[in-house]
Amino acid sequence: MTTVERPVPPLNADERTTLESWLDFHRTTLAMKCADLDDEQAAVASVPPSAFTLTGLVQHMAEVERNWFRRVFAGEQVPPIFDPQADPDGVDGGFEVAAGATLGDALATWHAEIARARELCADRTLADTGRFMGQDVSLRWIYVHMIEEYARHNGHADLVRERIDGATGL
Repeated sequence: MTTVERPVPPLNADERTTLESWLDFHRTTLAMKCADLDDEQAAVASVPPSAFTLTGLVQHMAEVERNWFRRVFAGEQVPPIFDPQADPDGVDGGFEVAAGATLGDALATWHAEIARARELCADRTLADTGRFMGQDVSLRWIYVHMIEEYARHNGHADLVRERIDGATGL
C-alpha cells in the first residue's frame, strides 16, 4: 500500500500558516483516497444513478484550483481543463470522465494546478484580492472556501472509496 504523508496542521500558528496547513491537509486527504487504485477502480461510479467517481472528483478539484487561484485571484484568462463544451467557464466542470481518461493524468493535472496556486499566493497577503461576481474577494476568503470545498468532497471520496474496496479512515 502506498504511504501518503498527511501533514497535521499546527495547533497554534498564525492565521496564514493555519489556513495553508488545513488546505494542504485536505489536498493530501484527497490524494490518500485515491492511493493504490487503478484506473478502472477510480472510474467506478459511487451509487447508481450517480456518475460520481474519484477520477471525476480529482478532475473537478483541478478545475476548482484553477478557477479560484488562477482566474479569480490572479485574474488569468485560462480555459477550462476538462470538457469546455459542457462547462465553458470551468467552474463546476471535471466530474464527467472522458473515454481514455486516467486517474494518473487527473492527479498530474491536479498537482500542477496546486503548484501554480502556491506560486500565485506565495508573495501575496491574505488581504490581497481578486474579483468574483463583480466584487473583491480576499485570499483569506478563498482559502476558507477551498478548505470547505475539499472537506465536503473528501466526505464524498470516503464513501466512494469504501464502496470500491472497503477502505475507510484514510
